[in-house]
Amino acid sequence: MAEITSEMIKDLREKTQAGMMDCKKALVETGGDMDKAVEILRKKGLASADKKMGREVTQGIIASYVHNNKKIGVLVELKTVTDFVARNEEFEALGKELCMQIAAANPLYVGIEDVPEDVIGKEREIYREQMKDSGKPANVIDKIVDGKLNKFYTDVCLLEQEFIKDQGVKIKDLIKQKIAAFGENIEVGRFVRYQIGM
Repeated sequence: MAEITSEMIKDLREKTQAGMMDCKKALVETGGDMDKAVEILRKKGLASADKKMGREVTQGIIASYVHNNKKIGVLVELKTVTDFVARNEEFEALGKELCMQIAAANPLYVGIEDVPEDVIGKEREIYREQMKDSGKPANVIDKIVDGKLNKFYTDVCLLEQEFIKDQGVKIKDLIKQKIAAFGENIEVGRFVRYQIGM
């Protein structure tokens, strides 16, 4: 088993933002395997993030972004539990990243629960109409319609979109990672996107 040095603990801490003792435990547990230790800490952090997601958010910031062509601008309300986290540079950077995401991907809603029922009904109707002459059984059509609806959510809901800077990560997962790092709940309240000529 490899000796666990303070340099290894420091390195792991920088990679994961986890506490010193957690880093040491993870390295001991994995016999000094840095990649496995990162995986353990990420799982632990995301599990604790799930618990923190229910906490009430009463603090936060209004983040803003104006594209360099001055034709698109975005404001986002990003909320958290304490003012201490709200004033953190990384929290502000998350706000800016979300603004840039909204500028680029143009979502219409924050999450699936924000999509009005009549909009969902209309989409379902359109997809069913597209499938009516397919000759497929009703249960297969239902599955296809659900699949198309999920694709619709990834287009119009911010939290369901893939992060423009990391295509394998959804925005809701990015926020969950930040909850794990900060140790506090984080929510996107509202956003508005302005575009010249739209």
